Formats: sequence, structure tokens, C-alpha cells
Amino acid sequence: MSNSSAESPVDTNNSKIKTQIDSEKDMESMIHEMELLKINNENMRAKLLEASMLANNYLEETNKLKRQIEQLTTPPLFIATVMEVDNGRALIRQHGNNQEVVTKIPANINVEAGMRVCVNAAFSIISIISRAADVRAQIMELINSPGIDYDMIGGLDDVLKEVIESVELPLIEPELFEKIGIEPPTGVLMYGAPGTGKTLIAKAVASRANATFIRMSGSDLVQKFVGEGARLVKDVFQMARDKSPSILFIDEIDAVGGMRTHDGTTGSAEVNRTMLQLLAEMDGFDATRNVKVIAATNRIDLLDPALLRPGRFDRIIEVPLPDEKGRKEIFKIHTRKMNLADDVDFERLARITSDLSGADINVIVKEAGMFVLRRRDESITMKDMLEAYDKVVSEEEEVTSPHNMFV
Repeated sequence: MSNSSAESPVDTNNSKIKTQIDSEKDMESMIHEMELLKINNENMRAKLLEASMLANNYLEETNKLKRQIEQLTTPPLFIATVMEVDNGRALIRQHGNNQEVVTKIPANINVEAGMRVCVNAAFSIISIISRAADVRAQIMELINSPGIDYDMIGGLDDVLKEVIESVELPLIEPELFEKIGIEPPTGVLMYGAPGTGKTLIAKAVASRANATFIRMSGSDLVQKFVGEGARLVKDVFQMARDKSPSILFIDEIDAVGGMRTHDGTTGSAEVNRTMLQLLAEMDGFDATRNVKVIAATNRIDLLDPALLRPGRFDRIIEVPLPDEKGRKEIFKIHTRKMNLADDVDFERLARITSDLSGADINVIVKEAGMFVLRRRDESITMKDMLEAYDKVVSEEEEVTSPHNMFV
């Protein structure tokens, strides 16, 4: 038998198996390498995202620093007031040194006399700025309606009629005064004992009239530093003009409108300056500009005669203590939402509460409700009303007794 150079079938099969095994190993190795590459790719994407976020942060910080550098290197602007405007030019007065300069008005800016503007070193108008106003004046504006109506005020029909004629009608129906040929009253002063309803009437006017209501107290105008009170008065009246139609209510005006005296102290001098500014502002009011002034005081005898003359307060209205009929109406108003027993007699309550104000009657009604609350009942009886009356009257007599006044 001769030797043959051809491989046997067994060797051939072994070679094929070996090649297949090597191919599978190469495939597994490639798959493993692909998984590693995917992981590395995800890591690189995460690092790229992080680097992008850092770059954005650095960019924002760079822009912020550029803006700060620009702000620090930009020349400052000066404040000036426009005095006159004529033929595209404006006469401005720079604040601080009162230097007056004529400058050209830019085409994109509408300038009027009295405006405050920003100017550069060359006195060119850059922009218009708002009028300066004290924050204390701005917070005196009443945004929400007080929710008081005329039917919630009892026993003051004649007073309400005069207030409506003086304040509400000129704002709602000004043509009535034009037909007759008379100017409506500019100011209304209400005076009377405490608790008679002066502030309540002002709140009712604010609810009924479609106008801006600005409320301030006379004590708010008395400031610590020189000139602040006069400035606050000026800002409040200017706000009333800017937001007309408006009603300006000054409560307890005797705190700043008393007779002018001088005891040598800066305090009295400052009060006098505030008073003079108040008089000047009221003189500057035009009856046709839809601005009405209402003031209230308990001590009209302390007010300066210059404040009471016609032209400042054209109508001086006394708000008296309610009579028996008025007290009955006030009792009904304050108890309209209460659960009353059948034995409650309003006529008797009105008779025994002589010389009491509407505020006193309100306290009596509330105190009667507290009696019912203490005993966990549901209705107010006549006995509760009488006990509340006795308690309120006895407390007032104790407070006003000469012994307690000097303790």
C-alpha cells in the first residue's frame, strides 16, 4: 500500500472545528471590545455635557463681568428738570447746581415742561424718569373699596345730603354745575364729637364715587426732620392731581392745621411749615380738576382761621350726635344680621341712649352679643341689650371721671 500526501477526513474535520472555535473567540473579543467602546462613548458624552455646562457658566460669568466693567466705565448721568420747550429745543435746569442749559430734544423722546430727565456730561437728554414721590404718599392710596354704603349710616340724612352735593355730584354729574354756572365746592370740612360717623361718611363716599380715594391722618404729616412734612403734603396733593378724579380725605386735621404759634422750638416751626404747605396746596386746587378734599376734626376751635376761610373749605358741616330717631336707625343697622329675640324694643333703647354716639351704640350691640356667646345661646334678648348699655355707660363714666383723669 502506497503512502498518500492527502490529509485524512479526520484531520480535515479537526481543522474546520479549530477554525470555527477561533472565529467564535474573535467574535466574542470583538463584541467585548464594542461594549467597552460603547461605555467609553457614554463616558465621553457625559464629560462633554459637563464641559458644555461649565462653558455656559463661564460664559455667563464673563458676560456679567463685562456688564459690570461697562457700568463702572460708563460716565454717570445727571438729573435735570425741563423748564421750557420751544422749536425742538428745551431749557433744562440741572439739579444740585441749578445750572440752566438749552439743549436739543432727541427725535425719539417726547419732552414736556416740568418733566425730569437724565442728561449726560454734554447736557444731551438721554431718557425721561418718573416724577419723584414719597413712598409714604403712595401707600395712602386706597386700592380696595371700604365696602361702606350710605344705607349703613343712620341718623345723618342731612349731613349725607350736603356731602353728596359737595363731593359726589361734582365728580359724577359735573354738567349740573355747568348748567347753573357755579363752581362746585373744592373742600368739605366735617366736625363733631368723636364717634359720630365722620370717617364712616368718607368711607361711604369712597365706595360710591368712581374715584381714587386717598386717606391720610393729620399726624402722618408731622415728621421728625425739617422739610419732610411739607414734602409729604406736596407729594400727596400731586398724587391726587395725577390720579384724578380723586378724593383726598384728611382725618384729624387739627394735628397739623392748628393755630400757628411759635414757642422757639424746631418742632413747632416744622408744624407751621407743614401747615403753610397745606394752605398753599389747597389754594392751588382748581375746582374743575376733579380733586375733592374732605377733612374731619373733633376740635374745630383749634384750627387756624386761614384754613377755615372760603376757598379752602367751602363747606363746613357739623356732624351732630344722633337724635332719638337716628339712634333707632343705628340700632337697626348694627343688628340687621343678628338673631334677635321678639322682646327687643328699639324705641326704648333709643330713648335711654341719649347723648351717645353711633360708635357707642355699636359697642353696646357687640357687648350684648358677647353676653349671648358666654352663655352659649343663639338669640339676643332685651335683657342682654340693657346689661350691655349699663356696662358701656358705667365704663365711660369711670374713664371720664375727674379722679381717674388725674391719676
